[in-house]
Amino acid sequence: MMQKDYFCKKNSQMEKTVTFTIRGEDEFIQLIQLLKASGVAESGALAQILVTEGRVKRNSQTELRKRAKIRRGEVIEVLGRRIEVR
Repeated sequence: MMQKDYFCKKNSQMEKTVTFTIRGEDEFIQLIQLLKASGVAESGALAQILVTEGRVKRNSQTELRKRAKIRRGEVIEVLGRRIEVR
């Protein structure tokens, strides 16, 4: 089975670890929004596919909830990329 490429071309040289800061007084960001905002997924549809296929880990555990509330201090891993949320 051929693996799909979920990254935009402009992100093909993306760093392995990215720090994402939740804006202002927000307490959380939804998982699919985080994947889009951090540049890991080109669109919300692709972010949802990554989650439903079980390719996303939250604090080393597979996360299957597309709208999971990601809070400061958590680490998301997807397709060899690491997002540290602050």
